Amino acid sequence: MATPPSLDQLADRVERLLLRYEELQRTNALLTEQVQTLSQERDSLKSRLSAARARVDALLERLPASNTTSPPTTTS
Repeated sequence: MATPPSLDQLADRVERLLLRYEELQRTNALLTEQVQTLSQERDSLKSRLSAARARVDALLERLPASNTTSPPTTTS
């Protein structure tokens, strides 16, 4: 028959659980902060990509239209 844990053992276990809980809360807060930072960075990069695409599209519009027919050849 197993003996029940003593009050001191239970108190130690509760203390360890509380410490672990606090560690997990700090870790969660740090991870949440990292997610927010990375989300802001992602949004900034998306915006920069969109602006770059718009600039490329504007440059492509300025290019002369390509000729689909061959230029006439002259024979001498």
